[in-house]
Amino acid sequence: MERNDGLGVVFLVGAGPGDPELITARGMCRLNSCDAVVYDSLASDRLLALAPENAERIYVGKRAGRHSMKQEEISRLLVELGRKGKRVVRLKGGDPFVFGRGGEEILALQEAGIPFEVTPGVTSAVAAPASAGIPVTHRAVSRSFHVMTGHTLKEGETLPPDFPEFAKLSGTLIFLMGLGNLHPIVEGLLKAGKTADTPAAVIESGTLPQERCVRGTLGTIEERAREAAIGSPAIIVVGETAALEMKSSFRPPLAGVRVCMTGTASFMDRLGRSLAGLGAETEEVSRLGLVSHAGEAEMQEAYGRLESYTWAVFTSANAVRLFFEGLLASGKDFRSLGGLKLAAVGRGTAEELLKCGFRADYVPERYQVEDLAAGLAELAGHEDRLLIPRSSGGSPVLNEVLAARKIPYDDICLYDVSAEWREREHLAEWLASADYLTFASGSGVKAFFDGLSDGERKALDQVRVVCIGAVTARALEKAGRRADLVADSFDVPGMTAAILKDVEKR
Repeated sequence: MERNDGLGVVFLVGAGPGDPELITARGMCRLNSCDAVVYDSLASDRLLALAPENAERIYVGKRAGRHSMKQEEISRLLVELGRKGKRVVRLKGGDPFVFGRGGEEILALQEAGIPFEVTPGVTSAVAAPASAGIPVTHRAVSRSFHVMTGHTLKEGETLPPDFPEFAKLSGTLIFLMGLGNLHPIVEGLLKAGKTADTPAAVIESGTLPQERCVRGTLGTIEERAREAAIGSPAIIVVGETAALEMKSSFRPPLAGVRVCMTGTASFMDRLGRSLAGLGAETEEVSRLGLVSHAGEAEMQEAYGRLESYTWAVFTSANAVRLFFEGLLASGKDFRSLGGLKLAAVGRGTAEELLKCGFRADYVPERYQVEDLAAGLAELAGHEDRLLIPRSSGGSPVLNEVLAARKIPYDDICLYDVSAEWREREHLAEWLASADYLTFASGSGVKAFFDGLSDGERKALDQVRVVCIGAVTARALEKAGRRADLVADSFDVPGMTAAILKDVEKR
């Protein structure tokens, strides 16, 4: 869609039923190229990670009974962003037009003359029952299904006048957002003529790893949902198909495992996809923001004398990316690296080098800074000079080994990191319900532990902590906590393997 008169465009994107892999290809495309994402409580971290790193992320926090921003305010926000010329994704759970109030937002955009596009999404009305093994239609059982919102009843309010007619429909009845009104829904259906032995089911967190489903009849479903402590978001299914059992027989190895992650957006995206592919539920709790110093005097001087170095040593993928960005910004290009050998601490760092068009000359067999240092001590000598552009919180091990061998080096601060919390008020709650917490760097450990409350530290005692390597584990110990698991390799596959092996043993 073309922009008019400097206006932006707002894309109403259906995020799907919960599992981030169920978003549409067009929805992913819109996220990949947006300037801002407006999202609520049902949005997945993995979907938010699809947006560019510099895209504005605006949380409007809508969930049953807890609206941090009113619908009118959200509509005004979309208009305001559109008037600023931004490409905006309004990420909405399920499908924007299935009880998603997408129509209200469209009306506001139309009135303001803001261009918009609707990207349909997979509705939970169909996906959640399917995930739980309940087909909404089935030959000779149900030839139709009917969807109704279940959360609009207020305390003491009677059922809508047309509810008895709705109850007489022969197909499958589906109530979205109705858990809080389960009793009046059941009571109303029974009064309208449904029999107590009519099959019924309640599905919590459909399509997600923590999905739960209780089954029964209209006569028993309330008690069963109460006994199972079923919580929101939940869907109620009533009809003969609710008695069918077609749940997928395949169970991934990390099904039911919950992992809280820390790190940069790109790292958590890769780790999240790796873990989710094995069935785990992931939650981003602390994102590391990078502050580049590539344009400052010390690094600029290093760019100016690249010919004096024989090795450039990279201890993270972030260092690679920021180094090359700074190199181009300084007015130089890749020809400046002509005679320079390149060392990478591990596979992930080597892959980042390859993205820039360079193969690493040295990668240690074990992806640890200690092994990187030992290898360089054998490969380099007194006549060499090593350039080590990295974060200010880098491990001193590399310096100590090189100094002991009298190998000249320049260790230059290329970037700093800082923690950007996602809904910090929920941190203790997330940790208390998690099985694992991951750390991908010593600087990430420091940023996470700075300012932790007593309650958050206590919640941390219940979680198994996973570190990407020995240096990160030492930083964790310095912060007052021992690592439960340390990855054998300094990368996403290593961390994934550590968690998988631990789950298999437990």
